[in-house]
Amino acid sequence: MKKTVVIAGLGLIGGSLALSIKQTGQYYIVGYDVNNSTLDYCLKNEIIDKAAGSFAGAVKEADYVILAAPVSKTIELIEQLNGIEVNKPITVTDVSSVKQPIMEAAGRLDADFIHFIGGHPMAGSHKKGIEAAKEHLFENAIYVLTPMRNCSTGIVEDLKEVLRGTKSKFMILDPAAHDEMTSVISHFPHLIASSLVHQAKSWQKTHAFIPKLAAGGFRDITRIASSNPEMWQDIFFHNKKGMARLLDDWITEMSTLKSLLETGDKASMFQYLEQAKEYRDGLGPKSKGAIPSFYDLYVDIRDQPGALLKVIELLAGEQISINNIEILEIREGITGALRVSFQDKQAQQASERILFRNGYETTIQE
Repeated sequence: MKKTVVIAGLGLIGGSLALSIKQTGQYYIVGYDVNNSTLDYCLKNEIIDKAAGSFAGAVKEADYVILAAPVSKTIELIEQLNGIEVNKPITVTDVSSVKQPIMEAAGRLDADFIHFIGGHPMAGSHKKGIEAAKEHLFENAIYVLTPMRNCSTGIVEDLKEVLRGTKSKFMILDPAAHDEMTSVISHFPHLIASSLVHQAKSWQKTHAFIPKLAAGGFRDITRIASSNPEMWQDIFFHNKKGMARLLDDWITEMSTLKSLLETGDKASMFQYLEQAKEYRDGLGPKSKGAIPSFYDLYVDIRDQPGALLKVIELLAGEQISINNIEILEIREGITGALRVSFQDKQAQQASERILFRNGYETTIQE
């Protein structure tokens, strides 16, 4: 008999987990969501086997529960677990990118049968909602687990087996260490990207052409500012101490740079930039992580009718899906009039080969 996995929250992450677990054929998937249209979509597209009318009802029939809601809502669901009578062992996990408040809430659980293991699949998408869910979203991504102290190795291994269909790389971390690291490489960059956009918006009052000039590299380094504001506001305030500490570090760093400029210390400035380049270049090949990766291909095309359509037709003819396509008005330092974005590196490289065979000049920037 198949064991039952309940997924509470069927957005991008919850839906993608449902798809990856369901395709193994080993589990019965029950979905719970406050949005009935989302549940209808999941049933219609066979993402789940059954839609639950209530969270409590779903938990009572579960062997495993995955809480795939925003941080605040996940804490609320954990608190609800204490009021649900269960008479068999249940393993509960979550997908939140902030772990300490989640684990603190889990520490207040007094139900004998519930074992909690914090989780964070470190992959995402530029899109949101159940329609963006992908079976392969977590493939080769880091999947962090933060077990409670009372969780045996066997319980952790059982959860890994449930999540085997994600094809993720599992890593066990302490919640505090996890939050510090994700603050640096995920949460804080989102905050900085938003501040850069606000700065450009402010300067637009002085220079009206800023939006046109920002079509190049500025758009690249601030793409993550387009992420879901409600979700990120929730993350920032649940990790506000970490954000405040990193802001202090950033202010010190910016003061140092300001001093280098004001004193005209060219040697130190060169060394600063060189060290940054060396560290960034040494990060290794692009892979899935806390911030969604962008697999872009720049294509040089002539300014003539039908030029854009031809590129799309060539790729569509090879069954390659395009995430986004942009006509570049500003191309400083880049060869190419189009930026074509793909879901993964394989599609990016295949597209480069196809277009090269057809006489196009292309560039991939790592």
